[in-house]
This record gives sequence, C-alpha cells and structure tokens, in this order.
Amino acid sequence: MEGLRIREMTEDDIGAVCAVRVRGWQWAYAGLVPQAYLDGLDIAEETERRREFFARAPAGVVNLVAEHAGSVTGWAALGPYRDETTGHRDPAHAELYALYVRPEHIGTGVGRALMAACLDRTREDGCTDVRLWVLRYNAHARRFYERAGFAPDGAEESFELAGALVPEVRYARTL
Repeated sequence: MEGLRIREMTEDDIGAVCAVRVRGWQWAYAGLVPQAYLDGLDIAEETERRREFFARAPAGVVNLVAEHAGSVTGWAALGPYRDETTGHRDPAHAELYALYVRPEHIGTGVGRALMAACLDRTREDGCTDVRLWVLRYNAHARRFYERAGFAPDGAEESFELAGALVPEVRYARTL
C-alpha cells in the first residue's frame, strides 16, 4: 500500500488502536468465539483499559501502528515471551502479542508491513525467535502467519471466553 507508514504508537493513538482491535476481533473471530461477546465489545471501554495498560506497560513491550493517509489502519504489539506457567518474561525470545488490521484493509499489505517491522524489531533486540498464539480454527490468520515463516511448534492451550473454551496453538519462527 503506497503511503503506508509503520511507527511506534503514541498515547494519542490509543482510541484509534482500540477501534482497530475491536473491529479486528469482531471480523476475525466471528464464528470462533461467542457472538454475544463480540457484540458486547465497546471501543470506549477498551480505550480506557488500553490507556491504563499503555501507561504501565512492562519493559520491552513495543506497540507499532500502521498509518495511511493520517489514519491508523493496523496495530501490533510485541515484547519478551510470556511464560504463562511461571509468569516470567524471557527477553531472549520474542512474542507477537497482537496484530490487527482494520477489516477493510485486510489484503492490502498492512498486515505484512506490520509483521516485517515486528520481525525487524525483534532481530534488533537480539532475540533468537518469535512466538505467538493463534486460535486453532482461525484459518485466515494461520495462513497469514505461515506465509510469514511461522509454523506450529506443538504447544496448545485454551482460554475461557464468555463461558466457552477457545483453543489456541502456538506458532514459532526462528530469526
């Protein structure tokens, strides 16, 4: 996409990032998580939560935005890998925590540009690999990650959302 710029997120971007995140969830997870949960997502509430998180983000967490024609069209968050069993963050391994694109910009190169910037950033930080969690049945996202060089590494887990178990698989890529 011509004129696309990837940059670090600022506090002024939080509202736009939350709109990307909420619309991204509603598009990507339709049929994969309870629809009532998706229908109940509120951009204003998400903005307040994200402001608190942004103000106290752990060391090493990076938020990037894709901007086109002055508008935020995508967002990615990455940082040290989170070991859920110990709660420890391991800076030798990176984790892509989130990557969302406005639904109307999917397939335009925004996601690929964000992914490239994330991979560049993790290399610069000296990480040996990048890991991420993706919903098991999210075929669209899994294809995207596989095209970016990621593959399932055998780890699986589920989380509960609105009373339903949502299975995830972990993907990894060596840098």
